[in-house]
Amino acid sequence: MQNNTFQSSEANLHAIDYLQVVKNRYGIILITFILSTLVALVVASVKAKKYESTAVIQVKPNGVDMDAHRASSANFIQSQQFFETEYEVIKSEKTLSLAAKIGKFESLWNQPIEDIVEIFSQAIEVRNTRGTHLVEITMTYTDAGDAKLMADAVCKAYDQRRKALGDARYDKAKSRYKARLREASDHVEELRKKKANLAKAIGEPEGGANFRSAEEEAYRRLSEEVMQLDTELKTLTLSVERLNDLNDEQLIPSVIALELRGESELVSLRNEQLSGLLVTKKSHLASGLGAKHPEVAMVESSITELQNDLAVRCKEVRKSLQNRLINLTELYNEQKEKLAASSVDRLDAARSQAELDTAKQEYFDAHKILMDMQNVQIEEDTTYILRSEPLEVHEEPKKAKSHSSPRVEIYMGVGALFGLLMGVGIAFGLELMDTSVKSLEDVERFLKVPVLAVIPQDVGVLHKQSGASPDAEAYRILRTNIEFNRKNPDDNCITVVSGGAGEGKSTTMVNLAYICAQGGYSTLMIDADLRRPRMHTFFDINNSVGLTNYLTTDLVLEDVILQTPVDNLFFMPSGILPADAAGILNSRRMSELIQDVKQRFDLVLIDSPPILGVSDASVLASEVDLTMIVVQHRKLPREMLVRVKDAVENVGGHVLGVVLNNVDVRSDNQYQYYTSYYTYYSPTSAPVSASQAVQARDLGSKEKEKTASASASKNEDLF
Repeated sequence: MQNNTFQSSEANLHAIDYLQVVKNRYGIILITFILSTLVALVVASVKAKKYESTAVIQVKPNGVDMDAHRASSANFIQSQQFFETEYEVIKSEKTLSLAAKIGKFESLWNQPIEDIVEIFSQAIEVRNTRGTHLVEITMTYTDAGDAKLMADAVCKAYDQRRKALGDARYDKAKSRYKARLREASDHVEELRKKKANLAKAIGEPEGGANFRSAEEEAYRRLSEEVMQLDTELKTLTLSVERLNDLNDEQLIPSVIALELRGESELVSLRNEQLSGLLVTKKSHLASGLGAKHPEVAMVESSITELQNDLAVRCKEVRKSLQNRLINLTELYNEQKEKLAASSVDRLDAARSQAELDTAKQEYFDAHKILMDMQNVQIEEDTTYILRSEPLEVHEEPKKAKSHSSPRVEIYMGVGALFGLLMGVGIAFGLELMDTSVKSLEDVERFLKVPVLAVIPQDVGVLHKQSGASPDAEAYRILRTNIEFNRKNPDDNCITVVSGGAGEGKSTTMVNLAYICAQGGYSTLMIDADLRRPRMHTFFDINNSVGLTNYLTTDLVLEDVILQTPVDNLFFMPSGILPADAAGILNSRRMSELIQDVKQRFDLVLIDSPPILGVSDASVLASEVDLTMIVVQHRKLPREMLVRVKDAVENVGGHVLGVVLNNVDVRSDNQYQYYTSYYTYYSPTSAPVSASQAVQARDLGSKEKEKTASASASKNEDLF
């Protein structure tokens, strides 16, 4: 379940990323869309106007009139394949050439027939009206009158070709069919003569379809008798063999089981009497009579007599069966010899009869085929007589009153769609080729350092803004992350660098210093950008005396460090710009300056020039405790940022982290969670009464006096 949720979130993320690409590069998409639409409009305006003329016809397969010949309705099926074939016939070179001749376009246009056919092939369009048998023939040409003449000529040419082709096919097919009828009739006559000769040879009376010879009937009866004798002989042989293998005791039940009339019934009766006597004997003995008792002795005598009688009768039955077997065997052999003797005559008669039957069937089949062929010929002749016109015109071509092409709305629609797709394609292509930093993940993946803060787009100088500003929260996050990411609390000297000019490095440092000062930190800003100093402009201070004067003369810190209008915030201007900025910064006095201000202030922020342009920033990075890199969103390639980090680390500096600057957090979905504080920390607009305003002003004045006195006492401690 968790895996599915993860995959779903990934898919949503990708969809949001795609939408973000479109939002970021909507300008390119819009320009491409407008240009493509305008090009389509221009093309539609300059393209030659064409007019359409359409004829609607009904094409009838095989030319059958359904009202006059309803018997053929089952065969009237207009398939899509038929229509596709007829489309090609209408557009074929022969049809268009005939149309050019019918419409006399050679003299009308004064062009050869080949060129006219080419014009017709480019102008014609044939289509089927969906769900009907109607076909539309449309001609498109630059002249409305000629388009009408062209459509009318094509209809007439197609009609003539259908009629000519139908007549030619019918005549050719009829000629072939008559030849086949003659061949079939001759074949039937030959089979009739062959059948009559065979019937005469075997003596079959004329018309005796069920005649059979006496030899065949005799052979059939004799064969059936032999088969019956063979069955009886096998059964009797099996019974005799079974009785011969039995003793006297086993013989009695077997004889009874044979169910022979007379013998078996008598033996069965005697066997039942014997069973009764045996029961009587058991009964006497059970009643206590002895074996020599007269009644027991009399029963015993009767049992012995019956047993002897049964034995004699069973042996007589066995002997009788043996005699029957001998007689049946002799009869079977006699009948079998008769069957063998008559088989030769029967085979000759059967062969002749089979030949006659085959000749009769061949004659019947051939005669039936001949009748069917004659019926088909009659039906085809009737169909041809009742044939209708191969096509019927339902709508005559008309002269168009307005042009059909070019259609400006279609051209503009296609152009707009193409421009939109092309613009999106260009946007995604540029996005793929863009190697600049686009997200926090890019920074952490390539630089291997944390992102300290995301600074929104168009953030101004905070100390010049009136009231509470939601933009300040981004710098409060930056201040907090600096506190948690520096490992040593004594590392309070930070230089702010960037890869190139215009990435917002100076503004970021001024706002960070302002926020730190508001938080109670005594903060010093040093403008060490000795190429293009800019820090003094944020406070409207003259930078004629500053860092360079201190490094090159015997001035003391109190002469070059200025108190800004913001409490706890101090500033050291750049001073006069030197010829060798890197040399001045890479001096012992500069190292001593850094160590001195670290002891006097809670936080020291040093502004430096772009690190990839000059060596000044590398010198400063080697002197200070930490280096903070400011990266403008979607500006420098990732490779250059890696070079910025390497430049710091190569001189022994330590990169604290990265500030991602100038991010459009309101439109970029990747940073939308940073926009929450815009509403959370925005000042409320509730109305304030006059008395509340007076109280707030008095309270503000008192707090300002307290802050000013505290700041003055702290400044005295610093200097």
